[in-house]
Amino acid sequence: MNEAVRVSRREAVLEVTLDRPRANAIDAATSRLLGEVFTSFRDDPGLRVAIFTGTGERFFCAGWDLAAAAEGEAYESDYGAGGFGGFPELPGLDKPVIAAVNGMAVGGGFELVMSSDLVVAADHATFFLPEAAVGVIPDAGTVRLPKLLPGPLATEMLIAGRRLTAPEALQFGLVNEVVASPELLDTARGMADRIVALAPLAVAAILDIRQRTEARTVQEGLALMRSGEIESYRRMLASEDAEEGPRAFAEKRDPVWRGR
Repeated sequence: MNEAVRVSRREAVLEVTLDRPRANAIDAATSRLLGEVFTSFRDDPGLRVAIFTGTGERFFCAGWDLAAAAEGEAYESDYGAGGFGGFPELPGLDKPVIAAVNGMAVGGGFELVMSSDLVVAADHATFFLPEAAVGVIPDAGTVRLPKLLPGPLATEMLIAGRRLTAPEALQFGLVNEVVASPELLDTARGMADRIVALAPLAVAAILDIRQRTEARTVQEGLALMRSGEIESYRRMLASEDAEEGPRAFAEKRDPVWRGR
């Protein structure tokens, strides 16, 4: 793998580490590489969860590489199959991505946090969107952040440079856990292991249903589920795993998931 992206596998968990000193910024080539990594993750039936993090303790990811921009790389470059950062817009990704935020999540780096399914942050991590200060806007962040934070706070971050600390991010539900820096990866790995212990088709269906119904009322979402239009939900209900779970419970043993 290219030295800018380090990948390691621990059974069903893929760990992806961004390694671009000094700030773990992402240029178009690195983004395309991340897209290849996450496409392989999506398509590998033996992988269940991905953990995404950065090297060092100062930057998780500084977002778009402004040095590359100064050399002529366009803001609307080809960032690859999954959009900027490899996974936020990857079609068919039905496996969870955990962000292990080891430092500052800036601009596009913060957008990667917003696109993750679960987030563990080091206690010194900060989150902010500086795009307006360099003449552009955080495309995905402008859409996502008001859905994740109270409106006035989201607006302040978008147009007034407000920085959010890790404890504040936890308070507002933007992250799942805040831990001391040395505990960050172990905490993310423990979270991944808890997911791996669950039925894979059920996890995939939950992620799919969440995405399809987030802009609907509860009644509309339930109606869509019961309409038979959500393939992941139908597949889960008809699976061997849906029979295995209750059987294992009755037999007082751990279930053996087959993903079918």
